[in-house]
Amino acid sequence: MRSSSLLHLSRLARSAAAVFAVALVVPCLPAEAAAPPTIAAGALTIGSDLTYPPYAFMNGDKPAGLDPDFMAKLAAHLQLKPVFVDTRFANLILSINSKRIDVIASALYVTPERAKQIDFVPYFKTGGSLMALAGGAFKPATPDDLCGKRVGSIKGASWIPKLAAVSKDVCAPKGLAAIDVREFETSPQAAQALLAHAVDAQFEDSAVAKMTVDKMNGRLAITSATQLFPVVVGLGVPKSDPALFAALKEALGEMRQSGEYAALLKQYNVAEPTGAEAAQALGAAVQ
Repeated sequence: MRSSSLLHLSRLARSAAAVFAVALVVPCLPAEAAAPPTIAAGALTIGSDLTYPPYAFMNGDKPAGLDPDFMAKLAAHLQLKPVFVDTRFANLILSINSKRIDVIASALYVTPERAKQIDFVPYFKTGGSLMALAGGAFKPATPDDLCGKRVGSIKGASWIPKLAAVSKDVCAPKGLAAIDVREFETSPQAAQALLAHAVDAQFEDSAVAKMTVDKMNGRLAITSATQLFPVVVGLGVPKSDPALFAALKEALGEMRQSGEYAALLKQYNVAEPTGAEAAQALGAAVQ
């Protein structure tokens, strides 16, 4: 009887030791972060104007482009399913402030007016790129190289007044002719003008330029090495939702550490804003 009791105690001791060992190991396992509260449980509802390639558009019945690709990865870090709501650009801020969507991801520039209504998580900067014939001699790297040249652009682009300023402030003092901007209804029309030698270069949004060059099978090349006239783009978050704001920033940090973020920016020919650029854009916005 005593022997049986001792055997039983020995087994209990071994079991206790095993449980203790497991208890020591379990706390070392990484805990999953809790998903932030959202409009629909388990989902991140994203407002995006899906008519603006390559940033956001429909590829068949699926959202595609930089913003959908980025938000799919970001949502995975938040343990949420991304749900895209196609929303015209002018209605995005109204939609988020009326709680129809959780976040705006639609190439939304950080501006003082918008920052009065929503908070921003800066996630990339875009701007312009210069394109020229791949086999041609003219390879402009900066707007200063465009003096006296014919430059194709989509009509009404934000950089046209800036190129006019270059003509006034850079070209004229050097005795050079002004930049001759030729405006076209669409970006593909401007690219065709470049291919036909009707213009010497094309100025285009950097991501659009990358898409154009990829489609042209080596006939055009991006000749500028850096973003021209850069602007900071941010995710729009309701000012009433600091928990989601913090969670998005944390998830972006995880993407940065994993390398997913840098790979996506390279894929779409955009760049990460520097700390100074983000601070300047947000600082100017809140003054």
